[in-house]
Amino acid sequence: QQQLVESGGGLVQSGDSLTLSCVISGFRLDDYAIGWFRQAPGKERDGAFCISSRGVEIYYDESVKGRFTTFRDNAKNTVYLQMNNLKPEDTAVYYCAAVTDYSGNWHFLWDEYEFWGQGTQVTVSS
Repeated sequence: QQQLVESGGGLVQSGDSLTLSCVISGFRLDDYAIGWFRQAPGKERDGAFCISSRGVEIYYDESVKGRFTTFRDNAKNTVYLQMNNLKPEDTAVYYCAAVTDYSGNWHFLWDEYEFWGQGTQVTVSS
């Protein structure tokens, strides 16, 4: 059974850092692209980052450029989202998701993804 479990969220102050983890089970991480999405209160779920099956990351939310980065540890079947210089507008539930991809492509649309974690809350106070 394919499963993704996020952790690492919490309440922090503006300017702080957090690292989210997404632990994968039930499938080989290197056969999947992993996306990070977030959903703020009253807003739609938006994509922030994708890391390909070959470990190459790309962001697609300009607001996280230079502040967030994602990387994967295939040996631990875990993907991480390192978030620095957090801002109140980063407050959201953060989700990781997986889509089958053997070619190293990036995926930007939430409905492309096959498996989702339960989400972890990140709250940034000003």
